[in-house]
Amino acid sequence: MDKVATTARLEARLPADIHALLKRAAEMQGRTLTDFVVSAAREAAVRAIEEIEIIRLSAEDQRLIAEAMLNPPEPSPALRRAFRRRDELFGPK
Repeated sequence: MDKVATTARLEARLPADIHALLKRAAEMQGRTLTDFVVSAAREAAVRAIEEIEIIRLSAEDQRLIAEAMLNPPEPSPALRRAFRRRDELFGPK
């Protein structure tokens, strides 16, 4: 069974100079205005989402995380109590 592509409509009012700019750029790439705008909007949306969702660490932060993973600190008293409580509730792992 073939999947039917679904679409949604988006309408926008924009200044005539912006419309002309978008149309010119689309024509220069041999694309329709719709294709150009959809593609540009998708790229901008992906970039915006990545900026929020992706954690970027400096080299020093990466080094600190690696160090903590390779040489973890001793468990604190609170963490030891939490492990004991977990074992009381669920049995030893």
